[in-house]
Amino acid sequence: MAEAVETMEGWFSLHDLRSIDWPKWKRTSNKVRQEAIEEFIELIAKWEEVETQKKGSHVLCKALGHKADLMFMFLRPTVEQLSDIETKIEKSKLGDFLIRKHSYLSVVELGKHRAPKDVDLRTSPRIRERLYPILPKWDYMSFYPMNRKREAHANWFTLEQSERSKLLYEHSLTGRKYMEKVRQVTTGSIGLDLWEWAITLFSNDALQVKKIVYEMRFDEASSRFGEFGDFYIGIRMTEEGLKEYLAVSK
Repeated sequence: MAEAVETMEGWFSLHDLRSIDWPKWKRTSNKVRQEAIEEFIELIAKWEEVETQKKGSHVLCKALGHKADLMFMFLRPTVEQLSDIETKIEKSKLGDFLIRKHSYLSVVELGKHRAPKDVDLRTSPRIRERLYPILPKWDYMSFYPMNRKREAHANWFTLEQSERSKLLYEHSLTGRKYMEKVRQVTTGSIGLDLWEWAITLFSNDALQVKKIVYEMRFDEASSRFGEFGDFYIGIRMTEEGLKEYLAVSK
């Protein structure tokens, strides 16, 4: 039986995608719309305070395409805190106009594939930064879930640990070529959601997201063993951007 790789976990992650009921939003009064926007800006300010204290992180994006209008990513120490965020959004005035289209629960994860067994990696500042990251406030965010294949001719979970480590190391070399252009957060979701992992990419150039994913498809870890779900991409939105986005022309 193949040996499981020990993993280190950090903050829990929630991707939350919502559509806006635009007809309902446009029918309501300007007063109600303004109150809803102001209340939600206050909610965002509380999330920013959490991030300032390095007790979590978040990103808000305008989602592209038909899958959603707004895309959030939250990081928190516990799933209860993520649940509290969901509840506050639902109970907000703006929440009356939001329709959840998709969500994904996972936890920031690092595998000890090539780590010395006698070293406590959790004391490393570099490892802690990866387990408890402050999400980049870059222009674009792309999120997608993935599995490793379990097929007769390509079963990731029957490979020896040394072989898996080798393939992932080679895979990481491709990623390192994009270190200045793309930031990646890997989260594990086995037992938490439908897929096994989720990848979230941040970049100031949307084209670089395409390029890194395309090039990585040629790595054996992906070409033989990768399965991928839907891709969701969004443009980062500030508080002022949210106000402008929700403004209704007369």
